[in-house]
Amino acid sequence: MLSFADDRWLDLKGGYRMQFDPRPLLLQLESGQDVAAAWHQLWEQLHHQGDVGEASYAAVPHLVRIYRQSGVVDWNTFGIVALIELRRGQGNNPEVPKWLEEGYFAAIRELAATGVAQLSKASEPEDIRGILSVLAIQKGARIHGRFLLEYSDQELLDIESQTEEP
Repeated sequence: MLSFADDRWLDLKGGYRMQFDPRPLLLQLESGQDVAAAWHQLWEQLHHQGDVGEASYAAVPHLVRIYRQSGVVDWNTFGIVALIELRRGQGNNPEVPKWLEEGYFAAIRELAATGVAQLSKASEPEDIRGILSVLAIQKGARIHGRFLLEYSDQELLDIESQTEEP
């Protein structure tokens, strides 16, 4: 995990392919102050129209750490981590830098394990889909993880109805 004191944060790019330092938003999220605004900005800056960057990868271990400390089931962490991982290396998105790999992939494994423990407590369909998405991705079922993340129940039913024979 990249320390908050590390100067490399200043050179990392986010979803807009511009320098983005997520530390203030991560600290805001961790403090519990104006969490909705912090999440809004994190979603906006760490991912943009399919693009992610090194700042996105560096934020993942901190997002998982903060989530673990909160103890509350919340779709946001599962959703953003799944989205970042699904976009990794796709199109013009970079791979995870070698110096971030260990913490990044460990965080995804940890979030999946946390999801297993929280699945029985989750009651909102969005939370359940987020947890299952991370579990699927972590186990190598990336297409299933993507469908769980990107499509609501109704959207999947609409897709199914279009493929049924008349």
